[in-house]
Amino acid sequence: MKNNRRDFIRKAALGTLSLAGAGMSTASYARIMGSNDRLQVAIAGLGRRLSAYYEPIARKESNVQLVYLCDVMKKQRESALQKFSKHIDYKPKLENDIRKVLEDKEVDALFNATPDHWHAPGAWMAVQAGKHVYVEKPCSHNPREGEILIAIQKKYGKVIQMGNQQRSSPETIDIIHQIHNGAIGTPYKALAFYSTARGEVPLPKKAPVPDGLDWDLFQGPAPRTEYTHDTWDYNWHWYGWTYGTAESGNNATHELDVARWALQVEYPEHVATEAAKRHFPNDGWTMYDTMEATFRFPGNKIIQWDGKSRSGVETYGSSRGTFIYGSTGSVYVDRDGYKLFNREGKVVKTSKGSGSEAGTALGGGGDMTTTHVVNFFDAIRGKAKQNSPIDEGAKSTLLCHLANISYRTNKSFGVDTKNGHIQDKEAMKLWGRTYEKGWEPPV
Repeated sequence: MKNNRRDFIRKAALGTLSLAGAGMSTASYARIMGSNDRLQVAIAGLGRRLSAYYEPIARKESNVQLVYLCDVMKKQRESALQKFSKHIDYKPKLENDIRKVLEDKEVDALFNATPDHWHAPGAWMAVQAGKHVYVEKPCSHNPREGEILIAIQKKYGKVIQMGNQQRSSPETIDIIHQIHNGAIGTPYKALAFYSTARGEVPLPKKAPVPDGLDWDLFQGPAPRTEYTHDTWDYNWHWYGWTYGTAESGNNATHELDVARWALQVEYPEHVATEAAKRHFPNDGWTMYDTMEATFRFPGNKIIQWDGKSRSGVETYGSSRGTFIYGSTGSVYVDRDGYKLFNREGKVVKTSKGSGSEAGTALGGGGDMTTTHVVNFFDAIRGKAKQNSPIDEGAKSTLLCHLANISYRTNKSFGVDTKNGHIQDKEAMKLWGRTYEKGWEPPV
């Protein structure tokens, strides 16, 4: 019965376009599909992004059943079950180990909202187990993992969608389309920015593993270390490079993706950064909290990143967004909509979204995430084109990694525009990482 259902979904996805071409309406198609079209999904990582999944999973039109809630912390699993019970009328199973979830052949798709060092490994493990994957940003912990995700998607043909939800914003799609059709002439520069006032971070002192936490499984593919206080709960972002990707991977991923999309560029030819830790000098934050990065691309195009993690001043009039400059005009776009300016700087067109999406607040979600997740479901069923295929997500994430590597090596460097590889031997040593034995990536 399980195989029949999975075969039905696969065959239905292949036949959807032909049915639409024959004049069958979406409503008629949905009635025919019935329960066989229902996707069985699991969520791994039940922290701050959990609330983003309530609406897209619970909405009747999604025709989705949540089978597993998985997390390495017991209280996270129990809390997630209680919270989801307000949105669904059944109980998903609770599981500690993602590998057990992936062994279940009934699961069609995985939502991977684990810490950064688990994003790519969890995704490729899921694809190898026959699942589709929605992986939160950044899709990888290092550049090599992005290459692996692109390769593994091509090999297995599964849908892998990164959680860069602005790719599904109607307003952003609209203005990007206008830019590509000449609304601002030839676009030549994008300025992406993020400002928030994160506070002081505790020093990561050695401590007993918290009750209910599977510390070994939290580390997963990362080399083993002793537990330090508060590491598991978000501060892994700032405690070195073992688990996190700094603010570049944490937030620049979104705006740099919009910038690259608008300019229609692939890999840069040169990367340079200026970055440092400038706030709370004696706290536990171990990397930069302020960064300016410059990416130069072929065709005399440029993307600049201005990231301020612990200064809430809204330099550009808001906390996050992207400016795109062209030969005859410019555009400002963020999660709320866009403004189109002529060359003289006069606003000639605006569009504001009707919903809301979390900006600098931790976790969150909103209509944009819901639309992005629904696009993921529709892509699995063959009813829609992916808004964010993994090769696009990986290329945008690479910019974040290149900025981090430039900071870590204190070097600017050239980049191979054919594949993104760094043209500096020392910097290229950070292209991948060391994995715990038994957790090595597929060759």
